[in-house]
Amino acid sequence: MLQSAIQTYKNAYSGLSRETWLLSVIMLINRSGTMVVPFMTLYLTSPAMGYSIADAGIVFGLFGFGAFCGAYVGGKATDKLGHFPVQLVALAGGGLLFFVLGQLKDYYLICLFTFLLSFVNEAFRPANATAIALFSKPENRTRSYSLNRLAINLGWAFGSAVGGVLAAHSYELLFWVDGVTNISAGILLFLYLKPSKEIVAERKEAVTLADNKTGSAYRDKTFLIFIGLTILFAACFFQLFTNFPVFMKKEKGFSEQFIGALMAINGLTIAVVEMVMVYKLETKGRNILYMSTGMALTGIGFLLLNLPFFEYSLAVIMILFITFGEMYAMPFMNSYWIARAKPHNRGQYAALYTMAWSAAQTLGPIGGSYLAQHAGFTITWYIVAGLSIITAILLYKILRSQQ
Repeated sequence: MLQSAIQTYKNAYSGLSRETWLLSVIMLINRSGTMVVPFMTLYLTSPAMGYSIADAGIVFGLFGFGAFCGAYVGGKATDKLGHFPVQLVALAGGGLLFFVLGQLKDYYLICLFTFLLSFVNEAFRPANATAIALFSKPENRTRSYSLNRLAINLGWAFGSAVGGVLAAHSYELLFWVDGVTNISAGILLFLYLKPSKEIVAERKEAVTLADNKTGSAYRDKTFLIFIGLTILFAACFFQLFTNFPVFMKKEKGFSEQFIGALMAINGLTIAVVEMVMVYKLETKGRNILYMSTGMALTGIGFLLLNLPFFEYSLAVIMILFITFGEMYAMPFMNSYWIARAKPHNRGQYAALYTMAWSAAQTLGPIGGSYLAQHAGFTITWYIVAGLSIITAILLYKILRSQQ
């Protein structure tokens, strides 16, 4: 039994290209330095900076807007120039902007450079997603994206933990470490992932097709519907990182340690289970069913928050529902957009998908907070759960009808 489980894990991680592993390592290094974002509000409202929570909120709004714009431009640039130069410029440029932002004290300059930093950093993601599609095979593409998701989750967890230690000494250190990790990831990309002659030839052909305006993602009506549904689902999902901790602390009286443990369960479960699960599912050709199932599980998870006997054990069950919902939905959502893309317009599709998550990351917390403040958490969770389940049903019906 144990030997069979070990073999399954080996199979789940085998068959992926060298370039796919390198892209995931680059993402791991890059996300391990993601220390500024979780502590940005604390930094801006610290005695040394002296800004209000409202001021910090505006900065975060600009961060989200910069990410949205950067994803669009990054996708366009990727189709025109290729994934390599866009990733390289984004990593190097982001590193330098982290150094600059950490030295700024003037509020308007902080706003400007926060927008620029987010713009440059998010331009990296469509290029990185396009590269994964390029270096993976159709039969293991979903696992390739899952490996990248694993790198993001591990990097975020490590960066947040180390960031807490550094922030206790000096917030400025966060900006220096973020900058160094960005540039280190860029150096790794430059040294080990230069495009081959075959890739350059494919890029020239893709640019010719793109210049002829063939198959624009922005005219793919089915895909645009998918993007709209992605925004709805993602806006619900992001409640896990915004309103959920507040609800657990203020409404249910759970400690910060327990809330942190729940988040750890989410990350650890993804790290242990997702690659094996995707390995078992990716060849069955039921991606639309998996996406809708994941969205529905997420909705059920949020619905559990309104049970009158909600306590520790139910909180764990709730987080597992949402975690399995995430693992069912998100890897196959990546597979869906890449299956619709062609080599010459992958950047467009990757950009729209990235922009959907950026928009949801801004709209979801704002909408959820407004609901919680004016209607209460009970109504909020009913709406979030209902919207997730309705989105699941719509996605299944609409995408199946277009097959």
